[in-house]
Amino acid sequence: MTDETTAPDPDAEPAPLLELRDGLPPVVETAEGLREVADRIAAAEGPVAIDAERASGYRYTNRAYLIQLRRDGAGTALVDPTTVGDLAPLAEALEGTEWILHAATQDLPCLADVGLRPARLFDTELAGRLLGFPRVGLATLVEEVLGYRLRKEHSAVDWSTRPLPTPWLEYAALDVEVLIELRAVMVHRLADDGKDEWAAQEFENLLGFEPAVRAEPWRRTSGAHRVRGRRGQGVVRALWETRDRIARERDVAPGRLIPDSAIVAAAQAMPADTRSLIATSGFHGRGARRFAKQWMAAIDEARALPEKALPGRPPRPDGPPQPRTWADRDPVAARRLAAAREASTALAERLRLPVENLLTPDHLRRVLWTPPGSRDPRVLADQVAEQLRGYGARPWQVALTNELIVEAIIEGDRPPTEPEEDGTGEAGAGEDGAGENAPTHGGGAGPTG
Repeated sequence: MTDETTAPDPDAEPAPLLELRDGLPPVVETAEGLREVADRIAAAEGPVAIDAERASGYRYTNRAYLIQLRRDGAGTALVDPTTVGDLAPLAEALEGTEWILHAATQDLPCLADVGLRPARLFDTELAGRLLGFPRVGLATLVEEVLGYRLRKEHSAVDWSTRPLPTPWLEYAALDVEVLIELRAVMVHRLADDGKDEWAAQEFENLLGFEPAVRAEPWRRTSGAHRVRGRRGQGVVRALWETRDRIARERDVAPGRLIPDSAIVAAAQAMPADTRSLIATSGFHGRGARRFAKQWMAAIDEARALPEKALPGRPPRPDGPPQPRTWADRDPVAARRLAAAREASTALAERLRLPVENLLTPDHLRRVLWTPPGSRDPRVLADQVAEQLRGYGARPWQVALTNELIVEAIIEGDRPPTEPEEDGTGEAGAGEDGAGENAPTHGGGAGPTG
């Protein structure tokens, strides 16, 4: 592996630009064409590279507007799922195959929406994390591992455009051009590093991935925390829900109507009429003006709500509180967290992988905030392992982190060391009396949590 800590040589020759080996295939837009692609894939062997292009930032839905596939012996196929109809023939051809995806959680939901679900998968981004690459974008991994530069200039275009321009299609085809070869190299590197079983468990876990469904999603409006009072929060909610309804009906990204900053500005200004609203920051675009009456109606509705109908405090999360509050709310738990963070960060560095991949930070916090009752190390180890598995930690994560979590729980129970006196009756380290052994509470020992 290339030394990841070495700065690139500015005088080095750039890696060659990756080109399509077989030329650009036509876009499959008919049921007959899909059947031909499915037959080719079914007759070939080996894993199947798959990618999907969405219109994030342009459309409300997360649907796939282009699906790219490549399999040794079948070549590359570009499928337009908006025109070919039922994708059942393709799903049948892919049955039982291993899929290769990059950043699988981005594409699995939209592929499932059209009836495509993997039985097995290999995620090159996740493999890159486990192998210790500091940057795991596809273009970076292709250059680091395979020695080719990959075009990425069309990654944020509107893939709902029809017809799709040839340069965009070339970009899309190249994304699956490299995945089979990239997987082959990474499989060997994972085995050499003793991480192949870790990867297998992670990939198995991804098969059950479901996007998170958030309660009261309007509360995620960027900047909403700056709006004072329940009435102002009511305006944020009303505008967000109105924007979401219009965006869903018109299949347009909500931010293309009005940005979050406009919602916040209106909730702060409380405009009394449409003219004042249009003069508010963020309401100058075409979407803002076109639906001005609906924005104003939402504000008026929120203004007229009785107090009991206004938003209250955000619902409390079902997990532990924010780590920054632990020292005040439970100093013992804060000591546990500090010890576990330090140990897990050191372990992750030794293993060359991100600490959040060693163990999901939320799992660590939950165990440390409400640990099992036993303090017998053997019993506690079994109880911690059971608790971690209940949260969804994989066996390899439990095996690597169980001991350090047990030690952190036991260490947290010990009273903090009192500062030694220097013989004059005063603490011996500084004006505030805090000696070198004074405990650190809260979250200052590493990124976990």
